[in-house]
Amino acid sequence: MISLVKKWSCNLWMFFLFGMLISLNNRVSAQPFYPTYTVNRIAGQNSFVGMEADKSVPPKFSDCRTKLPQPYWKGRHNVIDCYWRAWEIAFSNLKSIETGSGFVSPYIDPAFNGNIFMWDCSFMTMFGKYAKQVFDFQGTLNNFYGKQHTDGFICREIREIDGTDVFASYDPSSTGPNIMPWAEWEYFQNFNDTARLSKVLPVLLGYYRWFRDNRSWPDRSYYSTGWGCGMDNQPRIPERLSPEFSHGFMSWIDINLQQILAGKLLLKMDSALNGRRELKDIKEDVMYLESYVNGKMWNEYQHYYFDRYRDGTLSNLKSIASYWALLAGIVPEKRMLPFISHLKDTSEFSRLHRVSTLAANDRHFNPDGGYWNGSVWAPTNYMVLRGLTNCHQDSLAYEIAINHLNALVQVYDSTKDLRENYAPDKIQGNGKHNFVGWTGLTPINVLLEYVFGIRANVPEKTLLIDVRLLDEYGVRQYPFGREGVLSISNKKRRYRNERPSIQIDSNIPLKVIVQWPGGRIVQNILKGRNIL
Repeated sequence: MISLVKKWSCNLWMFFLFGMLISLNNRVSAQPFYPTYTVNRIAGQNSFVGMEADKSVPPKFSDCRTKLPQPYWKGRHNVIDCYWRAWEIAFSNLKSIETGSGFVSPYIDPAFNGNIFMWDCSFMTMFGKYAKQVFDFQGTLNNFYGKQHTDGFICREIREIDGTDVFASYDPSSTGPNIMPWAEWEYFQNFNDTARLSKVLPVLLGYYRWFRDNRSWPDRSYYSTGWGCGMDNQPRIPERLSPEFSHGFMSWIDINLQQILAGKLLLKMDSALNGRRELKDIKEDVMYLESYVNGKMWNEYQHYYFDRYRDGTLSNLKSIASYWALLAGIVPEKRMLPFISHLKDTSEFSRLHRVSTLAANDRHFNPDGGYWNGSVWAPTNYMVLRGLTNCHQDSLAYEIAINHLNALVQVYDSTKDLRENYAPDKIQGNGKHNFVGWTGLTPINVLLEYVFGIRANVPEKTLLIDVRLLDEYGVRQYPFGREGVLSISNKKRRYRNERPSIQIDSNIPLKVIVQWPGGRIVQNILKGRNIL
């Protein structure tokens, strides 16, 4: 009798558990989580959400090569070979959208793990602009915009196969860095495309405000994680916490600087569109954050910007992250030379291969690279170069650019390979092979913009040629905006201060500024052949 009671009790208990599992399963199937979104009015103007998908097939490199910019550099055929190899790999990574992914545009794949990444893709559009005539690399970002949530959130990593977010929004590693405004502004500077600017501005405003409301502390400074900031394993937080996934209760210097940069660029975008929006909150944000960073994240003794711990003390780890300050334009004049001197210091960032992402006198520095513990990365180098340009430090920008390009090409010469990152203290590539990826920035952008010194400002119809090389060099089929095509030839010089002899063949009139260590000239050129 007792055994029958026990058996009946056991069966009843099993029946109860089975019922609970069915109930739970039904709940999970019906609603995986409770939707806590608050609708963002600006993000609600996002025209990429639900737009008709472009299902076209991207072109092949073999069909496009003759239509791309054609650089030449007498005596440096290896550099030009590396340039073309970067394009070949990049085109091999172009993809059509997967059915059911919800993506809206063909795109360049970061070629990392089958997902698109917010900051990888932003940087890839920056070299992709030079191939606009054959493929719209900028459309890659459309797939992030099309996945914006109703509250403004955009996940930093999205699966290509089905378009799902890799992270939930409230995960500290779920998004960032907020550099899509910079990517769009770079594109605008090269194409003066106000139609696109008008479409992307509400998306970027919605994301900026989500980021402000969900990634800031009570003192209005910003936080992230190693994964969220993109520099995965750099040991910036207290040692007992995860450098990859913990925010460490810190104010992160790069995230604050990127938010300043984003705010300033959003204001510029609105101005380029004739000031259609009310952006007083962003103006106030920028002013406050500039004051905060310069007042609370600067170490006067070390002449450097640092992460700030929650007790108000500053870190002593010198990360490349601090050089977003140059691009954000927040460094006071009296601090500029001491701050950039670290880039010239061989005990810190000026190693055999420049620029290391961690100062070499830090105990965590790895001479082989150690991923973000010293490695040289194309995107952070490009950020530094753009920042130096922003602060009129053209000589230093050239020194870093030629060093970086030469070191990368040395690796390419021996391996015929482009790598994910590079060692700072030896000529060595690290990480993924045939990586383009953002590594394409170096053989394309760094070559054209900093070694050749050719930089366009299409909205102002101005072309700058900053001549540093003594060799004969140039580029044919250089795109200037949507209609301009230029051929630029620079003759060999004998010494640095000698005035350059430049020939420009153009199908449009524009203003050309030529500068070199010995002088500067400004000339309006006409259609046809022009000798400067």
